[in-house]
Amino acid sequence: MALSYKTRRRLSLLILILGLPAYIGLVWGIMGALDRPPIWLELLIYVGLGILWALPFKAVFRGVGQPDPDAPTDSPAGKGPQG
Repeated sequence: MALSYKTRRRLSLLILILGLPAYIGLVWGIMGALDRPPIWLELLIYVGLGILWALPFKAVFRGVGQPDPDAPTDSPAGKGPQG
């Protein structure tokens, strides 16, 4: 079952406000517990993990920045703005 636009929008906000900081803290804690790798490897790890967190949520974030496709339009179809 596909999520509605409103549900995807709310879920994406929840992921960004709660999930992303928790993920950053988790990665930061794990990287802090390990011996520090060379700077180029550390940068590569952070870039890879920065991309990796978003992949499972790709379907949730798709189209959230666009107008609601199910929202009714204000003007009748085929007519321009009333002026």
